[in-house]
Amino acid sequence: MDIRTLATEMDNVVAQGAIVEAVEKYFADDANTSDYNKVTTTGKAQMVEKMKGFADAIAKVNGIQLHRTIVDGNVSASEFTFDFLMKDDSTIYWHEIIRRIWNEEGQVIQEEYFNA
Repeated sequence: MDIRTLATEMDNVVAQGAIVEAVEKYFADDANTSDYNKVTTTGKAQMVEKMKGFADAIAKVNGIQLHRTIVDGNVSASEFTFDFLMKDDSTIYWHEIIRRIWNEEGQVIQEEYFNA
């Protein structure tokens, strides 16, 4: 599998706001995640559940900007800015790097978020 193509495709799905769909399509069943707040998920099903809960809490997407995607071997790093108005009237503004490790089948097996 061409990781550059897969990472670009996944990032384009995320940039359209289809975060849950990106996880459903590109994550391996045994994928795990961690973020800079030390929140982790184990398994695709847990990440899908987490993303559904997050997406359901969004009142308005003010913007999602993909700045760049870098690929080296089976590792990709994508820089995004996310700007959301939440249903509780709070705002979320994240500028982050998402590092993904891909398996030989072209699925994400590890995703980690870094504050940019």
